[in-house]
Amino acid sequence: MALTISLIYGSVRSDRQGIKAVKYLEKRLLERGINVYLIDPLEDTLPLLDKMYKEYKPGTAPEPMEKIARLLKESDGFLIVTGEYNHSIPPALKNLLDHFQQEYYFKPSAIASYSAGSFGGVRAAVHLRVIVGELGMPAISSMLPFPVISDLFDDNLVPKNNRIDNSTSRFLDQFEWYIKAFKAQREIGVPC
Repeated sequence: MALTISLIYGSVRSDRQGIKAVKYLEKRLLERGINVYLIDPLEDTLPLLDKMYKEYKPGTAPEPMEKIARLLKESDGFLIVTGEYNHSIPPALKNLLDHFQQEYYFKPSAIASYSAGSFGGVRAAVHLRVIVGELGMPAISSMLPFPVISDLFDDNLVPKNNRIDNSTSRFLDQFEWYIKAFKAQREIGVPC
């Protein structure tokens, strides 16, 4: 069963460190034979939310919004990587997520988080779990924290902490199981 995941990153800061976790996760997903769409608000800039994608007439949304909507529709699940800003998620991530809704329905999400400190952004991940549930892409029970992100990876994106590889494997195993289960059920049909 071919799978496609949107890997959604939420930081637009000039010296963003979370991109290391994003690139590491992208590599791990590709090793599993999973097709990955990287959605990065620094690359595909959206305006501050005024109108959701569904509020535009077909074909009239701004190009970055059309592109992201297409990627989300084609995805079987969503792996979201969030930093922790004041114990919550980055504003760019919230803005990106809020532009869409129907594109997420009946597809699972998984949350990876990072921070400069030892907690790895788990407080933001807990907030994000509520948001993704409301958007129709319930999160799997596991979360994947990346603590002390600035020193966690070497130049080849190999984790310096040997627990990261094992934790990531278990996390992705669970996520892949949910993706396959949701995909099989969507093929049967979804509630109206």
